[in-house]
Amino acid sequence: MALDLTVRRGTEISVAQLAAEAGISVARVEAVFPTDADLFDAVTELWFEPHVEIMEEVLGSNLPINRKFLEFYARRFRRNREEYLRDPAAFAVLCDLGARRFEQVRSYVDLADHYLCELIAEAQADGFFEGLEIDRALTLINQMLMCYTMPDLLITINDRLAEDKLAAIVDTLFAGLSARDGGASGLRALRPA
Repeated sequence: MALDLTVRRGTEISVAQLAAEAGISVARVEAVFPTDADLFDAVTELWFEPHVEIMEEVLGSNLPINRKFLEFYARRFRRNREEYLRDPAAFAVLCDLGARRFEQVRSYVDLADHYLCELIAEAQADGFFEGLEIDRALTLINQMLMCYTMPDLLITINDRLAEDKLAAIVDTLFAGLSARDGGASGLRALRPA
């Protein structure tokens, strides 16, 4: 109910507002959500629950590692896009609230990074991402695939994102992401040919 109210009103809902809307006493709502922050945490958990299920399902699958990477991103991207297309205004409200209360949302971002590190370790055990520390691989991969997992970016560039592009990026990662210097970082200054 709090999630629906948040979307309808376009703003975060307090414990008192939830109680009034539900037609019950504030004390009854406070028995479950003692503070507004607790209510926000519960709404956040509800929002991220499908994403956590997706990540855990992918990690537990027997797919080849490159396919796991694709599914890890594609399924969450699909879920976010469906939510965005279903109600763009509601999606934007929730993204804005998440951005304003990022410290309370951060644990879900950290959990996604943790799961990604598990995938990176699995890929490294299969010989991919040679020479990269897990943290370095995590940073590089996140920067390359951020637009498929950040809901705020989906709002901005939805029409430019596609699963076939995502698959091409994942294929590129597995074709050569490594610590090896390919020559680009060795250039100190541009000189005329």
